[in-house]
Amino acid sequence: MTSTIRVLLVDDHAIVREGLQMLLAEEEDIEVVGEAPNGREALTLAVDLRPDVVLMDLVMPEMDGLETMHHLRELCPASHILVLTSFTDDQRVHAAIRAGATGYLLKDVLKPELVRAIREASQGRPTLHPEAQQRLMQQISEPPKPSPLEVLTEREGDVLRLIAQGKSNKEISAALHLTEGTVKGYVSAILSKLEVADRTQAALYAVKHGLT
Repeated sequence: MTSTIRVLLVDDHAIVREGLQMLLAEEEDIEVVGEAPNGREALTLAVDLRPDVVLMDLVMPEMDGLETMHHLRELCPASHILVLTSFTDDQRVHAAIRAGATGYLLKDVLKPELVRAIREASQGRPTLHPEAQQRLMQQISEPPKPSPLEVLTEREGDVLRLIAQGKSNKEISAALHLTEGTVKGYVSAILSKLEVADRTQAALYAVKHGLT
């Protein structure tokens, strides 16, 4: 006999939870053991109920889905998380997968697909909505954008370090054995590449990124 899959519903819209409850009640091997309107209540219920699958939205009050997922991974490592949301932007899809989601579905999913995803999630097998899968693959395949600091030449890096130390153009020219005009040219190039307005912002940028 197949064991029952225990599901915890987490969504801030009561009508969504009610609809899911009705849909899943028709499946003999799936039991909704609890529901929560936000992440905080979801964590409390998850610890008490130990569901096999947490079917959860990402955008919720008090504690959003991503933060909830991080806590769930620590508190209930045996519970698998299946995201059911309206959003497929790159950042959310990637963040959800990194946070430990077993699957990622959109709320326009058909019932057979949802039920299959819950069954797959209970076994730790991933299910991604085609659009979410496309977003994830695009992000993986696209090379990361270089940091602005990486596009600075070695000499521009030297000048930026001295700017971060509070040196004037005259002091920089003396330290690097350059004319003040040359230093001014380097400073202009640095401001342009870092997309900052002035020397102070450039200095803060350098400190923030450890270039001191």
